[in-house]
This record gives sequence, C-alpha cells and structure tokens, in this order.
Amino acid sequence: MGRFLLTRLWQSAVTLILASIVIFVGIRALPGDPALAMAGEEASPEQLAQIRAELGLDQSLPVQYLNYMGQILTGDLGRSTRYGTEVSAMIADTLPVTLFLSVYAILIAVIIGIGLGVLAERRKGRWPEWMANFAALIGLSVPNFWLGILAILWLAVGLGIFPASGYVEFSSDPLRSIYHLTMPAFILGASIMAVIMRQTRASMLETMQTDYVRTARAKGLPPSRILLRYGLRNSLIVVVTIVGLQLGGLISGAVITEQIFGLPGFGRLTLDAVFTRDYPVIQAAVIIVTFGYVLINLVVDILYSVINPKIRVGASS
Repeated sequence: MGRFLLTRLWQSAVTLILASIVIFVGIRALPGDPALAMAGEEASPEQLAQIRAELGLDQSLPVQYLNYMGQILTGDLGRSTRYGTEVSAMIADTLPVTLFLSVYAILIAVIIGIGLGVLAERRKGRWPEWMANFAALIGLSVPNFWLGILAILWLAVGLGIFPASGYVEFSSDPLRSIYHLTMPAFILGASIMAVIMRQTRASMLETMQTDYVRTARAKGLPPSRILLRYGLRNSLIVVVTIVGLQLGGLISGAVITEQIFGLPGFGRLTLDAVFTRDYPVIQAAVIIVTFGYVLINLVVDILYSVINPKIRVGASS
C-alpha cells in the first residue's frame, strides 16, 4: 500500500502540473482583454498598458506561467482584476457553500439511491421496482435546471414547503441552513441518485445469484444478514466509484443550481469570473477543481481495499 500511495502521489503531481499548463494557456486563449474589462471602453492606450504591466500581461506566456506557479506554491492566488480583493479570500467565502451543498447532495443521492436500488431488487417484477425505475428515469432524463424550476414553482411557491432562494450559514443556524439547502441539494443530486439506484439494483441482482449467496441460504443464514453482508457490501464498491467520479463534478457543476436558487457559492463565483474575464479567479477556480478531482480519485482507490479486503489496489504493479 505504501508503494501504491507514493506512485499515486507522483502521478497526481504530474497531472496537476500538466493540468495547470493547459488551464493557463486555455484561459489566455479566451476572447476579450482583462485590462479593457477593468479600465472600461473609454480607457486610453497608456492606461491599458499600465494595467497590463501591473498584471504581468505584457510578459511572455512562459514567464507569466512561471510567475503564476511561483505565487501558487507560496499560497498567493493573486488579486481579482474586477474587485481588487484577494482571490483566496473570495474562494474562502464561496467554496464552503458549494462543498456543503455538494456533500449534502451526495448524502441524499446515496441514501435514496441505495434504498431504491435495494427495494427494486427485493421487489423485482412488482410495482415498487417499477416506481423506482420511473424515478431513476426522471432523474437521468430531466435536466437539473428544469427540475429546479419545477421544484421552486411547486414546493416553494405553490406549497410553501421550502424557500425559493437564499442561504443561511451553517455556523449561525445549522438547522435553518440545512433547511434552505435541502431542495437545491436534492435537485443537484437527482441524476447521481438515479445512477446509484440503477447500479445498486444491477449489482445486487448479480450478487444474489452467485454460488456463495446460495451457500449462505442453504446454511440457513437470515435473509437480512445475506442482504447486508453479501449483496449490499459488494454493491458499495460501485457506489464508491460513482460518488468519487461525481463529487468533483458536483463542485464544478453546481453553478446552475446556485444560479437558480441564488446561492453565493463557488460555481457562481466562477461563472461571474468567466463573464468578466477575471483571469486570477478563473485560474484559481479551475486549479482547485482539478486538485479536488485528483484527491477524490486517490481516496476512492484507497476505499476499495477498505470496503473489500480481497481487493488490493496496485498489488500487481
């Protein structure tokens, strides 16, 4: 396991370096001039040249990249070209909102998805399986933004069960914060819930037909123990894979949900930065998302051997 961790850490470092190069060059290829966005359309050429010099945009791309990486290694993410504030402070204010929303969405998706998957397997050929498959079909087919609009019209405006928008910090009022994020988290995790349900059902159908399950039944083990020890435990490997692949995507893809429900999150900050050509914010946001993907994949690989000791990741290398 130690050798595997060292190898994966090395691979992660190389991935981050290559990703930073692609991100840096890709952002510079975006149309528009950040100096012009800061100074305005009526700015003189001298003013634009001064702003470019202050931002380091008058230097060559390799020099700009090395300067930027040097700042990142020292913890300096730069200043926003739009607001003039520290990018690290802006991210520190918005990233917890998106992380809380994403983790909450994953929890809802895992609990409901696994529950519906187990129900569909235990009641196959009956109406509970049909209802679970229908719910999964809705989650996979209907876009999140449309589900969000329908949820606001029905649950917020029509029935008044949940608030239509707004955010309350968890530290100030935990229960109210969870209450405000319940509907956005459910909408954000709807597609993942559908995937988890389908994969859990398929994995359990396959597992419950294996020889060792039939042997356990022949020994007289209780059905609940067989379900939890053999069927559900093997299905968790699939669930961990889905969660690992989707959690990073939720952090970067929460922008639509945050826009619909008016949440001051990381995705909304990134979208505003793209519209205003705020290079430092865009670069920092994409770097953080990339780092999140790499870290989550590493954690998922480790969890494989925890869930199923028969799996030894990297044992053949």
